[in-house]
Amino acid sequence: MTGIRDAALHPSGAVCAYLRTVSRPSSSKKRSILPAFFPLLVSVMVLVPASAHPQCLDFAPPFKPLWHLEFCTQYEQFGCCDQKMDNMIAERYWDIIDQLDTKGEDLCEDLLKEVLCQECSPYAAHLFDAEDPYTPVRELPGLCSGFCSEFHGKCGHVVKYLTENRLLQDTSQQDASTFCSLVDLQDQDYCYPNVLQSSNLNSNLGRVAEDPRGCLQLCLTEVANNLRNPVGFVWVYLRDGSRLETPFLDLSGEVMTTGWLGDERGFLGMAFHPKYRENGRFFIYYSILVDSKLEEVRVSEMKASEHDVNVADPNSERVILEIEEPAANHNGGQLLFGLDGYLYIFTGDGGKAGDPFGKFGNAQNKSALLGKVLRIDIDVDGGDPGALQYRIPPDNPFLGDPSSRPEVFAYGVRNMWRCSVDRGDPGTLQGRGRMFCGDVGQNRYEEIDIIVKGGNYGWRAKEGFECYDVKLCQNSSLNDVLPIFAYSHHVGKSVTGGYVYRGCESPNLNGLYFFGDFMSGRIMALEEDKTTGSWREKSVCMGETKTCSFPGLINHHHKFIISFGEDEAGELYFLATAYPSATSPYGTVFKFVDPSRRAPPGKCKQKPLPVKVRGKKIPFVPRELTVLDTNEKPTRPPPRKFKLTAKPTTTPSLVTPATTTTSTTTKKLQPWKKYKKLNQQQKKKTLKKRTKTSVRDKQKPKAIDDLKSNALKNTNSPKNRTILHEKNSLKWKKSQKFTNKTQTDLNVRTNRTMQNTLKVKRKQAKNAKAL
Repeated sequence: MTGIRDAALHPSGAVCAYLRTVSRPSSSKKRSILPAFFPLLVSVMVLVPASAHPQCLDFAPPFKPLWHLEFCTQYEQFGCCDQKMDNMIAERYWDIIDQLDTKGEDLCEDLLKEVLCQECSPYAAHLFDAEDPYTPVRELPGLCSGFCSEFHGKCGHVVKYLTENRLLQDTSQQDASTFCSLVDLQDQDYCYPNVLQSSNLNSNLGRVAEDPRGCLQLCLTEVANNLRNPVGFVWVYLRDGSRLETPFLDLSGEVMTTGWLGDERGFLGMAFHPKYRENGRFFIYYSILVDSKLEEVRVSEMKASEHDVNVADPNSERVILEIEEPAANHNGGQLLFGLDGYLYIFTGDGGKAGDPFGKFGNAQNKSALLGKVLRIDIDVDGGDPGALQYRIPPDNPFLGDPSSRPEVFAYGVRNMWRCSVDRGDPGTLQGRGRMFCGDVGQNRYEEIDIIVKGGNYGWRAKEGFECYDVKLCQNSSLNDVLPIFAYSHHVGKSVTGGYVYRGCESPNLNGLYFFGDFMSGRIMALEEDKTTGSWREKSVCMGETKTCSFPGLINHHHKFIISFGEDEAGELYFLATAYPSATSPYGTVFKFVDPSRRAPPGKCKQKPLPVKVRGKKIPFVPRELTVLDTNEKPTRPPPRKFKLTAKPTTTPSLVTPATTTTSTTTKKLQPWKKYKKLNQQQKKKTLKKRTKTSVRDKQKPKAIDDLKSNALKNTNSPKNRTILHEKNSLKWKKSQKFTNKTQTDLNVRTNRTMQNTLKVKRKQAKNAKAL
């Protein structure tokens, strides 16, 4: 019976269905013909418990529709149908209803609607056995035995309109147990309508999936690869994943790099001017070696070439700031623009252990530029070589302090590695402008800070929430700003700051601050309590194989997390490498994807400006192994095109008034029928009411021809006249009205022609008489 069931529900590939719960091939090339022990394999499979997660038939997560659904309203809060799909299902429903007589329609209309609307269920992929795109999709959704028996008893005669599969059609005419054994699911929790009643399946529906430990399960896509630790190259990647052959910027001859594993020096940061589109200005931050012995970090301004927007002008560099580095580590390296339009520069404390420079260390010394957050105004002419290449913002916090450098915006930081500015909530803009940083710790703790003007972040007096230098820590004038989060070295040993997610594609992630750890490879997130302003950790882990079973997704990444980033739309990325060396081309850029919920179709439309490319493009070739083979085409069937059996019809002239009265008075009008009759204009728009140019007419020309043929053959049958009179009367009236109007127009034109002819003849006679 198992083999028969799969043959019926998967007519184009029943054998593949057996492989689903045993193993998942990583590539279509790795699949082989079934072995000799296949019967034993089938018997073992029955004992394997099925598992599922929300997924649609297009192999993507469910969503909340943008607008109200008119037909499958039970899934308008969360499901797999937008308005277009809802209308298609409604159109198909009315096609089938039109084939039924009054009695069959009254019995079956509710059940038929429920079955058709399962394509909108958030568990549609499981109901139709479509979670694995390697195997065919079922023709009918999985129905629980009780519902199936009722459906068979009342709607068995409509199965021929739901599928072209001969086995299902023939079985629907047999007893209910035989039919229902074909359409059931092994896992009864997921058959319809049990799937609606399970609290385990519906209590957290649409939220980020969590494993038993409470870890958020996310998936990734590979965006770019073959990258090395910062060596001075800046590449341009296009939306199709390809990379331009010529780099945007090549400073490999200037940037100081070595082959040391984990060397912190190199090309450290880059920021585009807020008005880059108009002025082409951008800023870079890198390590340099002066006279082969003095190490410095340099911040410079450059411009894009006037001849090619995809190439920087190599002669445009203007050095803005240089800071001597006393050690090889703690070079800092973040550059970013705040909402105020000023450039923020994040420097390390100078290196070595414990910030041993001076009496209190560089970080607590406001007269030093190391261990600081600097803020400068770079919108200056810069024409005087002897003057500063920037201005000091007038509201910098220590501008009037003679013991402080005027550039200092905040101090007491150790080595802030990766900072970002929050875009704010897309709806309320709450949190907009906040500046998040990850500050690398010394021996025990890593921390996440929000930067405020004039803030002292405690180093070297404190490390995280704990004292590091006890004497400094007990100083009452310390008045340090505490981290919003800190974690011990049991979790990780080198924090990599990230971003607050404000993108469109993954609504569940909005407001979560994502960051990682370079040494442990762990990705973490923080969630804000908007009432108290406190933050709590949300562990992040890669989704299980089942969770990330979407085409193109992966559930793994390289260990060493170097940096995070976001695109113009706010989607979140991170860069990781398998070997942290400037000579190792294993760096890969990954993009976050939430497998539990997506934005509704059409919401995240972007209109990127076209990019004029002059040089060659190197196509993107993914390296990471996806959960599903990206070359596989989904097996979701196209919209079903059935040749519905035509019912006999008749001409309006042969229908008697008595028959009309009996037909209309005995019919009970259901709620959605009332909607259809009372809202004809709206139904034409929302349900795409059938017209001469409708999709149904194009898809079923043969059925229409048969209908016309039967009408000619059966016009003398009273029974046929009775059945079809109600549906044809309105059309006949419209047709008669059109015919009468046409005839009237013809008569008018004829009369006018005759009058003109008479006028001509009279004129000719008058002329002849005159002669």
